[in-house]
Amino acid sequence: MMFNGKGSFGDFDTIAAISTPYGTGGVGIVRISGPGAFGTAARIFKGRRDIKEIKSHTVSHGKIVDPADDRIIDDVLLTKMDGPHTFTGEDVIEINCHGGIVVLKNVLSLVLRQGVRAAGPGEFTRRAFINGRMDLAQAEAVIDLINAKTDEGSRAAAAQLEGRLSERIASARKSLIQLIARIEAVVEYPEHDIEDITGDIVYEGVLKIRDELQEISEGFERGRLLREGITAAIIGKPNAGKSSLLNVLAGSSRAIVTDIPGTTRDIIEEYINIKGIPVRFLDTAGIRQTQDPVESIGVERARGAALSADLVIIVLDGQTGLLPEDLDIIRETAEKKRIVLINKTDVADEERVQTMKKRLRESGDPPVVVTSMVEGTGVDELAETIERLFVSGDIGLNNEVIITNVRHKQLIDEAISSLEEAEAAHTGGLPLDFATIDIKQSAEFLGQITGESVTEEVVNEIFSQFCIGK
Repeated sequence: MMFNGKGSFGDFDTIAAISTPYGTGGVGIVRISGPGAFGTAARIFKGRRDIKEIKSHTVSHGKIVDPADDRIIDDVLLTKMDGPHTFTGEDVIEINCHGGIVVLKNVLSLVLRQGVRAAGPGEFTRRAFINGRMDLAQAEAVIDLINAKTDEGSRAAAAQLEGRLSERIASARKSLIQLIARIEAVVEYPEHDIEDITGDIVYEGVLKIRDELQEISEGFERGRLLREGITAAIIGKPNAGKSSLLNVLAGSSRAIVTDIPGTTRDIIEEYINIKGIPVRFLDTAGIRQTQDPVESIGVERARGAALSADLVIIVLDGQTGLLPEDLDIIRETAEKKRIVLINKTDVADEERVQTMKKRLRESGDPPVVVTSMVEGTGVDELAETIERLFVSGDIGLNNEVIITNVRHKQLIDEAISSLEEAEAAHTGGLPLDFATIDIKQSAEFLGQITGESVTEEVVNEIFSQFCIGK
């Protein structure tokens, strides 16, 4: 079934959920949305004024009381919002409770006992889409904004939520529909003999729209970095400084650092913002031959992490120079993007460090950064090297549209492919109406991005990825 307006995807009953993270905090919110939101609140909220007397978009102090036995559950602030000027486009009540787990569960349970249904994942945002408060691309930006790991990722999601991508896609789709109208005019009135002129206009229009979509598509790799980031495995022999590197990058003692070989037995991970890129650093066990069965498992996990990571950071001990196990690691990672850190340069012999650099040049010439975790040197150069390996040009947003969603990327590429088919039809000398099918298909793909021609199954899949309460 295709989306065709309000109410297409289900009943508009009243739903409720806890909209703040699970756990203990100062404040927690229970959100109610739907035609029965105000009636539900009237039965359980006791304040100075009745719900019907409270003005929209105002906050009122009162108590949540169980009508069955007049038991007070919590002292709250209640916000009343009349639809359609709400996030969902429906009547909405938000109950700001104290943030204890038990309190929130008790308030939600009381709400549900009034005949309200528990909301499913993303159901509030889904209703906002169905009620025309936002299009599908904007709705998908909500979860990106929630999950953003860096300021740049947050800005990209916020730009999409504002409708920057939607505007570009809608403009391209409108232009395609206008081209279709020109073609149909020629087919409908062949006596005017204007097919050649119209064919040239359509061809030029197709090329222009294709180029615009190609420009948007090319921003996906930067967008993917902003949204998903990269995984970097820190590997090397024991006591080379792997855990110290993670701690310096994280700005805290995240990993245990000792002189005892084999201290790190399992993988420790930390998300760190590197030049606007969310990087998931994995501190792994030191790679060496060992008879300790537990440490052996850690070594195997370290090798596995290196194979699956987007980036391998090989940490070498500048005091010991290049040892056979170091060369083994360098050979094993020859096909990976990698950076070699020569660490402990605060105590290492300079001649030995230069010898290590020379041998590394002979071993595949990976990028080399000289560091001292004790003095904190080389970390900025490491960040610049990571940026250089993964970003061509500026990753910042500036004023262009950056797509971060794989679904959008695939649909834009499909739209481009259809336009190339229309272009081939024209250059091949086929009648003008042969291009209509491909142009219509391109417009269809673009409509699936914003939700103008999307199926219920796609919508359900998108919103199933949301958290409950949003």
